[in-house]
Amino acid sequence: MTLAAPAPALLNWSGGKDSALALYHALRNPSLQVTTLLTSVNAYYNRVSMHGVRVELLEAQARRIGLPLTKLELPEMPDMVEYEQRMRATLAPLQAQGIQHSIFGDIFLEDLRRYREQQLAQLGMQAVFPLWQRPTADVLREYLDLGFHAIVVCVNEKFLDASFCGRLLNEEFLRDLPAGVDACGENGEYHSFVFDAPYFSSPVPFERGELVRRTYQAPASSATTCPGPDGEPTDSPFATGFWYCDLLPTEPAAL
Repeated sequence: MTLAAPAPALLNWSGGKDSALALYHALRNPSLQVTTLLTSVNAYYNRVSMHGVRVELLEAQARRIGLPLTKLELPEMPDMVEYEQRMRATLAPLQAQGIQHSIFGDIFLEDLRRYREQQLAQLGMQAVFPLWQRPTADVLREYLDLGFHAIVVCVNEKFLDASFCGRLLNEEFLRDLPAGVDACGENGEYHSFVFDAPYFSSPVPFERGELVRRTYQAPASSATTCPGPDGEPTDSPFATGFWYCDLLPTEPAAL
């Protein structure tokens, strides 16, 4: 009996803990072969969308994983039409390589899952969710037990104050989270940067930089949903403040 070859897949890589753990499980799935990472990048600031991490550090992660990196370059605040057009244009050459599966680290946001599945179905692609509907406290516990290491790079001040930004994502951080804040930040409470993982060839070196506060306003639109700071749909404008911890690369730039 001949076993089916694993299906080529892309991993939607934010650089944070959920996408990192999703990649861990995808690499162990015999039916999938992860062939590339895909990351949304704010082209105006040259940083990972929403997370605010410098592209140099994103590229350092990809080198340590040993997978090619594809960047979806977005303007500072795209509308949904532009976001979707740019996504289709970015996916087209990947589809030409035989990639028909797109892997996400989402855990329980039903609306976001439906949006992803609907958009991919229009392109003849299939979404895969390795962490779907797992208790988020269990997800974070697995992340810690497996030896991942991350730093919190962004917090939404509706949920967390600036003191949480720039902290290591560890047991102490988990204990200090206020009641009602999701352990994995699945509601957008915080975002992280993974600087070491079981499949990294070595840790990503960096230094903590300054803390910066930014606010966002979604563009006026007649659509029922508006894009959040990363371009993905949200039912309400992101009229709130975010604290970012700037991370500074400390290794020579790749040639």
